[in-house]
Amino acid sequence: MNISIFGLGYVGAVSAACLADAGHTVVGVDLNPVKVEAINAGTTPVSEKHVPEMMEAAVANGRLRATVDIADAILNTDLTLICVGTPSRPNGDIDISNILKVATDIGTVLADKEGFHTVTVRSTVFPGTSELVAEAITEASGKVADVDFAVTVNPEFLREGQGVEDFRNPPIILLGGTSERALDSLASLYDGIDAPMYREETRLAEMVKYANNSFHATKITFANEIGNIAKAMGVDSHKVMELLCADTKLNISPAYLKPGFAFGGSCLPKDVRALQFRSKSLDISSPLLDALLESNAAQIRRVIEQLITLGKRNIGFVGLAFKAGTDDLRESPIVEVIERMIGKGFTCRIYDPEVSTGKLIGANREYIEREIPHLDDLLVSSIDDIVEQADVIVVASKSPECAHLLEHRRPEQLVIDLARIVDEPIQEDWYHGICW
Repeated sequence: MNISIFGLGYVGAVSAACLADAGHTVVGVDLNPVKVEAINAGTTPVSEKHVPEMMEAAVANGRLRATVDIADAILNTDLTLICVGTPSRPNGDIDISNILKVATDIGTVLADKEGFHTVTVRSTVFPGTSELVAEAITEASGKVADVDFAVTVNPEFLREGQGVEDFRNPPIILLGGTSERALDSLASLYDGIDAPMYREETRLAEMVKYANNSFHATKITFANEIGNIAKAMGVDSHKVMELLCADTKLNISPAYLKPGFAFGGSCLPKDVRALQFRSKSLDISSPLLDALLESNAAQIRRVIEQLITLGKRNIGFVGLAFKAGTDDLRESPIVEVIERMIGKGFTCRIYDPEVSTGKLIGANREYIEREIPHLDDLLVSSIDDIVEQADVIVVASKSPECAHLLEHRRPEQLVIDLARIVDEPIQEDWYHGICW
């Protein structure tokens, strides 16, 4: 395939070298003549393992060249990768002006080009950016998106120093777009690469890179804070993290990485508080750990504020324990929501098949007597009681009975879903997911 790549920084240069090495014909485009001259001379504009020899060979066999002429690049290729930078603005937001300028330049050339052209955004951008790119191309070309051209998304997952290896052996290949023709063309760039390929909605594909990088930053910061505390207590922090990573059931796994309601129970809040206290007593700063409980509290406040905003005074809660399948009420976040709503004068009813005040003992009973001493008056015996009596149903635990709830809900009833009881969000005014 004939490919043009706009932006010959790190991502663009590594992509150009790898695609040319895989047998594609690549035209690099950059406004910096130094980068263009370097590539045309068979040298690399970036420092990266394996790239120098790959570029030298690609230029020598005619698979790779570079130019400052945008029209030359677009008219002689079928697919364009946009790899220009998205630098930070002073307020922290990203600057996509370079991307939109490239889009306008591409559109100006496409106005006089016959045939379909695929444009792919590789730069890291927020959801909705590709739509702006398509609009800019349409405005400049007069052509119709997904008919004469298409804009797709293909986030890069390249680590500096390991870029070629990551291109050839990616963890996943992520494609976003609405044109199957364009996605087929984009997918062909990865022929021969053994990695799972996902075709997703465009905005979802745009968001994943930000989630990835923020997660990486969180892991580094978490490991450093644990390391600082461990060292102060005479513990080998690397061994701690080695054993943490050995748990692939809960730690290095999809477990807990599901957007939803706040955490609770007898362990997580208590142990985070203890680690915060010990960190402070050792005079060690741990801002990430300090933020955990505040962020968790913010998620609880989010639900309370949403319920108040709805303006309906009769609320039914499905699930009281801190998670499904248990009767443990200690530090259950939904208990705090109910307590706050009662305090504000709302009528609350609760259904949880695992919870019976007659069976609560020990610390569990002490906790609920302190937080909701009149729990017996609020509990109902079946989910049908909630459906019949509540104006708003808050689902805090996922159970088989939730399907019954959705099937029998009254037309005017609102559902606040904190447990993701549906596979796909319901696009109706009566349904509200907390994080979706």
